[in-house]
Amino acid sequence: MDILLTHCAGMDVHQKEIVVCTLTGSSEEVIQKEIKTFSTLTKSLFELLKWLEEKEITHIAMESTGIYWKPVYNILEGYFDITVANAQRIKNVPGRKTDVSDAEWIAKLLRHGLIEKSFVPSQDLREMRDLTRLRKKWIGTLTSEKNRISKVLECSNIKLGSVISDIFGVSGRKLLNQLAEKGYLDKTDVDANIHHSLRKKADTISESLFGTLNEHQMFMIKSSWNHIVYLEKSIQELETRIETILQYYQEEQEILLSIPGIKENTAACIIAEIGTDMSQFPSSRHLASWAGVSPGNNESAGKKKAPKAFKETHI
Repeated sequence: MDILLTHCAGMDVHQKEIVVCTLTGSSEEVIQKEIKTFSTLTKSLFELLKWLEEKEITHIAMESTGIYWKPVYNILEGYFDITVANAQRIKNVPGRKTDVSDAEWIAKLLRHGLIEKSFVPSQDLREMRDLTRLRKKWIGTLTSEKNRISKVLECSNIKLGSVISDIFGVSGRKLLNQLAEKGYLDKTDVDANIHHSLRKKADTISESLFGTLNEHQMFMIKSSWNHIVYLEKSIQELETRIETILQYYQEEQEILLSIPGIKENTAACIIAEIGTDMSQFPSSRHLASWAGVSPGNNESAGKKKAPKAFKETHI
């Protein structure tokens, strides 16, 4: 096969160490191979950087193994042409598999141009991606805590959710806060804490709150309530940081917001996940495949199995 790269290196990255194989030379007859192992500590990563520069390496390839590739990428970014490969597509041939053979295999594939790059966004987009994904996790946790409070109320035969459409609205929050503190609410408490639009439901709300919470139920509600308050504050701080990064992508955000159904949070997630440089994807079909919305064919012995959407490794 043709040799496309004369100074390249393959890396087998693990949690504690990195095995690096360098291949230099313009032909198979004069190829020079060297294998070295480095620790993943920051000091060792800078030693790796210096060693690769001394070897005049220009291109590097590594697998996208969990999160272990990220600190290596952060140190080497800007010094070399780095390829982060989908581990499924560069599997070594079975039999006598070792870290050294894996590193050499990756280097050989890179040398002949047989590794396809995974999409790695810029640093600011990687940071925004962390923020948007964390926000999604916290919103899910927030919903779980709200459901937990609703469950405790139902188990206590308090039917507030059957009377008020959103028990975590302004009036519902005031009532829940009082309920968590006192363990019960009377007609006076209800009248003092509900919005004027709910006045006509005051008697029904009071009836739905009839009963007394025991100490265990009050503890459960207080615990979830405190967590909800903390999560809402944390999510607000996340959104502030996301908005700061989005200031540099105002034009792209406005284009996305012009699409029906796309709101600010969704636009931020799209920019964080696919970036703004569409040259990363040769066509719209490649983008759809990368996003996991383009199911592939699965046929054997003339029978087609139900296709499943395949999702590429998201860095």
